[in-house]
Amino acid sequence: MLKYRKEPTAATASDRKLKEKTVSKPVRLITEEELEIYDGSQDGQPVYMAIKGVVFDVTKGKEFYGKGAPYNALVGKDSTRAVAKMSLDPEDLTHDTAGLTKEQLESLDRIFTGTYKAKYPIVGYTARHMLNEDGSPNKDFKPEDQPHFTLNDEL
Repeated sequence: MLKYRKEPTAATASDRKLKEKTVSKPVRLITEEELEIYDGSQDGQPVYMAIKGVVFDVTKGKEFYGKGAPYNALVGKDSTRAVAKMSLDPEDLTHDTAGLTKEQLESLDRIFTGTYKAKYPIVGYTARHMLNEDGSPNKDFKPEDQPHFTLNDEL
């Protein structure tokens, strides 16, 4: 477990909280197969959901995402299209955003930031987000360049 070192400064209260923040797990690559494991079907297991290639731990929202819950269909996969369309239709449970309207894409951004980014910790990124189609590393991928990434929130 990594702890930020405390240094005496004239820092604000929020700066002090950041320095004292404990980092327990690094943000990492999560494969589709691994993501499927975290679908809320096993008690005691975290519940993960990806949107825009960003994997969130939605365990604290188990009443929405856990086994038998109303939005359980969204977990264990990248459900970007479903979130954009506000749909639970099985064909929308995908990362694919092709053909979405401007309004749906705007809604996706609002929900991504206002709901998921605001409420749930980021635990990783999907392999599709970080790797090229041939499986080689995407050298252009930089977490700090990803949607709404801020060093204070994710690291």
